[in-house]
Amino acid sequence: MREVIKFNQVEEKILTIRNQNVILDSDVASLYGVETREINQAIKNNPDKFPEGYIIRLNKEEWINLKSKILTSSWGGKNKLPNVFTEK
Repeated sequence: MREVIKFNQVEEKILTIRNQNVILDSDVASLYGVETREINQAIKNNPDKFPEGYIIRLNKEEWINLKSKILTSSWGGKNKLPNVFTEK
């Protein structure tokens, strides 16, 4: 049985990018108990399930700024720019 996701688990992962509240693809994966690549594969394979404006691909500058704010190491980790999910 899947664990219930509590509001505070989601709330602590919310970031503001481009004046929108968003959650990183890796945080969405963590909440659902899957790997980030599975989330991004679902996006790629099912684009009709993710309407325009639902997902934003961060640009390099946004990702660099975000990493410095959340203390994500630049050593290892993501090879591609992450997606973020909006509140939609």
